[in-house]
Amino acid sequence: MAKFKNENHDGNTSKHSQDDHQHHDNHHDHADRSNGEHEHHDNGDDHNDHGGHDHHGHGHHDHGDMVSDFKKRFYISLIVTIPILILSPMIQGFIGVDWRFPADQYILFALATFVFFYGGWPFITGGISELKDKNPGMMTLIGLAILVAYGYSSMTVFGWQGKDFFWELATLIDIMLLGHWIEMRSVMGASNALEELVKLMPNEAHKLDENDDITDVPTSELKHDDNVLVKPGEKIPVDGTIYDGNSAIDESMLTGESVPIEKGKGDEVIGGSINKEGSIKVTVEKTGEDSYLSQVITLVKEAQESKSKTQDLTNRAAKWLFYIALASGFITLFVWLMLGYSFDVALERMVTVMVITCPHALGLAAPLVVAVSTSISAKQGLLIRNRANFEGARKLNAVVFDKTGTLTQGEFGVTNIVPNNGYQENEVLTWAASLEQNSEHPIAAGIVSSSKEKDLELRKIEEFESITGKGIEGKIEGKKVNVVSPGYVDNNNMDYDRDTFAKLSEEGKTVVFVLLNDELIGMVALADMVRETAKEAIASLKEKGIHSIMLTGDNKKVANWVAKQLDIDEVYAEVLPDDKANQVKTIKSKGWEVAMTGDGVNDAPALATADLGIAIGAGTDVAMESADVVLVKSNPKDVVSLMELSRKTYRKMVQNLWWAAGYNIFAIPLAAGVLAPIGIVLSPAVGAVLMSLSTVVVAINAKLLKA
Repeated sequence: MAKFKNENHDGNTSKHSQDDHQHHDNHHDHADRSNGEHEHHDNGDDHNDHGGHDHHGHGHHDHGDMVSDFKKRFYISLIVTIPILILSPMIQGFIGVDWRFPADQYILFALATFVFFYGGWPFITGGISELKDKNPGMMTLIGLAILVAYGYSSMTVFGWQGKDFFWELATLIDIMLLGHWIEMRSVMGASNALEELVKLMPNEAHKLDENDDITDVPTSELKHDDNVLVKPGEKIPVDGTIYDGNSAIDESMLTGESVPIEKGKGDEVIGGSINKEGSIKVTVEKTGEDSYLSQVITLVKEAQESKSKTQDLTNRAAKWLFYIALASGFITLFVWLMLGYSFDVALERMVTVMVITCPHALGLAAPLVVAVSTSISAKQGLLIRNRANFEGARKLNAVVFDKTGTLTQGEFGVTNIVPNNGYQENEVLTWAASLEQNSEHPIAAGIVSSSKEKDLELRKIEEFESITGKGIEGKIEGKKVNVVSPGYVDNNNMDYDRDTFAKLSEEGKTVVFVLLNDELIGMVALADMVRETAKEAIASLKEKGIHSIMLTGDNKKVANWVAKQLDIDEVYAEVLPDDKANQVKTIKSKGWEVAMTGDGVNDAPALATADLGIAIGAGTDVAMESADVVLVKSNPKDVVSLMELSRKTYRKMVQNLWWAAGYNIFAIPLAAGVLAPIGIVLSPAVGAVLMSLSTVVVAINAKLLKA
């Protein structure tokens, strides 16, 4: 797997000093480049502009087809089951009527044959593939029961002595189809992560010839060393190097870098990132599989394929019941034969046992709990995409958090104001915010929103200009106002509190200076603001004895400052995007069950690698698609709610499986004829009543699941 080489955005290779600040009007880069490796993504201006791609997401559509297929099979089988029940001699005997007529058994046989082949087909084929994998489960158990019931009942129609089980066969198929339909509808199915990643790439590029004439061509046709023009607001179509022009590039969707990065001649750009305001000309360096995005796609694919196909609880129970059914059936047959009964009688006992061993309740035990827990989770803002991994959330030992956009808001906010020359904090902030109010830059937005929080009244700008590489300048109420970088202050030999400045910089904060008529009136420090809910989430995890880890591409200073505020146990900083998945593997190698929480494209491989991938809802579509659970409200506290719900869901499932299996523990010996010596033999009709009771109990118990 090739490593991503991109010196311009890699967390620990892009190092600039405080003096490199460029503070332009709407792309002024006065972010402290020493903490420029913010790992954030803001969805980008045209995140949803997927061009004209025709994406037929196979996984998703296949899944939708399967859900509707089970639904159709269920309803059709259910309709055909009604005449089967009416024509069944056993049911007629049970309700005390006699609606028999000549050839009724052949009509019954025809209807049952249809239900067996049409409704039962998914279970027969599923059972065959489970047996091929030498891993019998739910499908094999159902397949065995319906095959035995159908085979034996057909023999009774054509002359064999005994009673038919067509009604058992039909109701079992109906209930199992219902269970599978509920289950599949509740779970959001196959991941579309790869489809979402592909959508990030524009499908057309403006190719330049040697005369700089533009031809629009499909991105797929671009070759190495071709030249392309990227206009303001467009997505960059390929990985390449700028040879003309400069602009701020928003790479947040790809690298997690929160601040748009100023790039000019000789700088590398990544396909899929957004060109903010200047036109740039780019020489194509990497296309197709070599591109950054393709490598992320490969990582997600590998992680998804290597994720263990955990057998869920019901399947494990079904596997045991399959073996019990076979064993009980044959033991019953041999014991009755040894006791001198005819083969007809012994076979009927054997079939009764094998059919009864597949309880209808088992087919609904898990799906009903899943349906209830999915609706509870949806109300709580938790979108469960992978049920098996969600069920495993109760066993987590460690939760890994991406920093920007997950633990922090991914937006700058003012953390400190250090006034100078007798000015007040609010005065410094008012002058700065008044000058910054027309700018779109993240730092400007942070200063302006902090002034709004304090209800400060902003003053009217009379003049405004940006000083390249230095900051911005304007005239407000006749006074000259500047917001500038540390480099500007140093070049003009202005005096300021260097100790405080050094301390703020050590914490990874971005510091700007405010001047009024060329007099330094104070400095303003900004940082990516920590979410209040993140503090509560980490505290709750600590109470449960769960280890919290922060994983970020940001530099160590910023990471440690955030970790200190949140009281996080462990920090991995300056982690390259492709290394995040490896870091998760390393943590897993300690024998821990690990959850990963993130929001960017760069988090997608790590989300797919973790035992439980949790995407923050405000994040990219890709992160959501490669996650097992999506936190719709983007609240880190929901990680704790998720683990609680997983624990309660699992407990309900275990209870339901006991109810379903409890029916078996009671019914199998009776069906086998343990009490035959004292004249008690479980008739199939009584077996049906017991079966219905256990199904009702399981349904009621599932509904009792509370958040």
